[in-house]
Amino acid sequence: MVNNWLSNAQSICFPSHCVLCGSAGEAKLDLCSGCQNDLMGITNPCYQCGLPLTGNEKMHCGECLKAPPCFDHVMCGYIYQHPFSSLVQGLKFNARLQYARLISQLMARQIERCSEPLPELLIPIPQHVVRTRERGFNQALELARILSKQFTINIDFRSCQRVRLTHAQSSLDATRRRANVKQAFSLAKPLTAHHVAIVDDVMTTGNTVNALARILKKSGVKVVNVWVAARTL
Repeated sequence: MVNNWLSNAQSICFPSHCVLCGSAGEAKLDLCSGCQNDLMGITNPCYQCGLPLTGNEKMHCGECLKAPPCFDHVMCGYIYQHPFSSLVQGLKFNARLQYARLISQLMARQIERCSEPLPELLIPIPQHVVRTRERGFNQALELARILSKQFTINIDFRSCQRVRLTHAQSSLDATRRRANVKQAFSLAKPLTAHHVAIVDDVMTTGNTVNALARILKKSGVKVVNVWVAARTL
């Protein structure tokens, strides 16, 4: 009751506004109804990789049936295109850390809609120390912090490490992307959790999360989900 009162008081004293167009925010989001409607959602995704399908719930695409990735399920609500891409790029490249709250809220809504069992642990995609020094933060960690509080799930950003500085995946073709993240991650210590979720901002081919999921599965983790803000097509 106290938390609800504080939330309502904050809404009155500090009303939300749309970070994209400046209009009044709606539904306790820093996003107006018009910009919310412009976000392209993913309907009928492949249960395993998140790509849109035409079919029933929990179907698997042909690629996942032919060569299943190491992760078990992708939760992703939006297609990575404007205006959602503006939110991700603003956070990632322009250090607009306030966008992390909005993106995490949108992710949380999708997670709640999925009605899937929650993981025991959240693992943000590790960022190489050089990249962290350049950027000043890890956007995946910023998202995971908020989701951790939202769902009361512990977060672990120390056990998994990125041991090799890789090129940006978006600048490479599919073949080079696989090679780019090969042996890029290591596990500093074993995990006790059997069900974890990897958190990241954008998923393209899935090679990055698959490389980390492979290490987690080899270490004894039984179920690896992926929570991402957006998915490229």
